[in-house]
Amino acid sequence: MLGNFVYCNPTKLYFGKEALEGLRKELPKYGKNVLLIYGGGSIKKNGIYDAVVKILKECGKEVAEDAGVMPNPTSEKVNDGVQRARACKADLLLAVGGGSVIDYAKAVSVSVHCKEDPWTKFYLNMEEPEGEIVPVGAVLTMVGTGSEMNGGSVITNHDQKLKIGHVFGEEVFPKFACLNPEFTFTLPQYQMVAGFYDILCHILEQYLSDFDDNTSDYVMEGLMRSLVHSSLIALKDPKNYEARSNIMWTATWALNTFVAMGKTTDWEVHMLGHAVGAYTNATHGMTLSAVSMAYYRHILPYGLAKFARYAVNVWGVNAEGKSEKQVAEEGLARMEDWMRTLGLAMDLKTLGVTPDMIEGIADATYINEGGYKVLNRQEVIEILKESL
Repeated sequence: MLGNFVYCNPTKLYFGKEALEGLRKELPKYGKNVLLIYGGGSIKKNGIYDAVVKILKECGKEVAEDAGVMPNPTSEKVNDGVQRARACKADLLLAVGGGSVIDYAKAVSVSVHCKEDPWTKFYLNMEEPEGEIVPVGAVLTMVGTGSEMNGGSVITNHDQKLKIGHVFGEEVFPKFACLNPEFTFTLPQYQMVAGFYDILCHILEQYLSDFDDNTSDYVMEGLMRSLVHSSLIALKDPKNYEARSNIMWTATWALNTFVAMGKTTDWEVHMLGHAVGAYTNATHGMTLSAVSMAYYRHILPYGLAKFARYAVNVWGVNAEGKSEKQVAEEGLARMEDWMRTLGLAMDLKTLGVTPDMIEGIADATYINEGGYKVLNRQEVIEILKESL
């Protein structure tokens, strides 16, 4: 049975080959000073930087820059970004990049006018912003996180060996986002497929909760089938526009809060992955793939009917003459085959995890209660060991 909920998503999307023209329409809504936020400089090599700056200048904006946002943005980097935003008196934070850059921009947006330590206030204490929030706009260059249309912001503190996500309210959502699938064409294959798995995992974190016949589940099954189909095409032909555009759109829908309505949601794979990332600084999607199979096989007995439905409706398993358990296990086996075909990390050793890290990673893993099984610490350790 669907529970009570309120749904609102204020982000305006511009999608397609001409999406960047949406920037011209949005910029007049904001003041003169723009802080341009991006990562390691790939946007300068592929021409996206020049295209964005050209539009900013033509719209009469004063542009300051905050470059070097890392794949797992840190609390130290956030503090640096806050100082840059204050120095240029930013009226708009324009994030050009993937989910990490957009996550980081949101963290800066709530921190510019915050008098307290942002890491403590927003990520350790999970408090909400109380003062002015600097608006964020986005130009997406890598798909996976859905950060272009949600309030999520994941930040890492290496000193404390913690990687924590805060899901802010609609006031922190990007005000607009420009999504041109062609901007993802030059992404290295490792990052591309990591993004593909992040998308699937986002959907599964919401799908594998509750047993109700929920409309959202039907939507998610379609999204997952589309992703699997398009991912195999993109693996062979990374510049296939139809495949990459479908994947980009699926990624946005996977985590723009829509399919979560009426669901309890799980998110334990992400909690495990975040803890691994805090210790290894590994690519986010790969930390998820490395722990997923051990986790899903562990909770399968508690959510058997849903796992069986997943096997049939997403992976095309023929249930005739098979037990529910056999169907569910065959579905996970087909999922694992797909993961290996993509070239995902299938164990933690590949990501640099050693046995002596397991206890610490377990301590850094937050336990959620929305899935089919609430883990205890020993179960977390067992799953991590099995993932080695």
